[in-house]
Amino acid sequence: QPGDLIEIDRPGYQHWALYVGDGYVINVTPVDEGAPSLSVSTTSIFTKKAKVKKQLLKVVVGNHKWRVNNKYDRSRTPRPVEEIIRRAEQWIDREVTYDVLTSNCEHFVTELRYGEGVSDQVS
Repeated sequence: QPGDLIEIDRPGYQHWALYVGDGYVINVTPVDEGAPSLSVSTTSIFTKKAKVKKQLLKVVVGNHKWRVNNKYDRSRTPRPVEEIIRRAEQWIDREVTYDVLTSNCEHFVTELRYGEGVSDQVS
């Protein structure tokens, strides 16, 4: 459903995206490589700049496993779907600071959904 968080299994880490409908997600991708996010290597997750992109879910996922995972709904209240989508779309094609510990792809999508960036990958 629009507003859902999508968790994608990548070698060595989880990539996160926000589903916005019609088969599209909004997600953070490294700036320093022109390739689409499915070729993101584990070293590039440490880059300091990233770009927010709207891409087809099947392109972002490639041949990796993925699932809807709104796991923080237990402890946080999601924003209304329209607000989540509106905020997400404001970020498209903008460059953002990326830090694996404090500002990663999971922080980005949870900020959109809940108004607070959280990631338990880096607890």
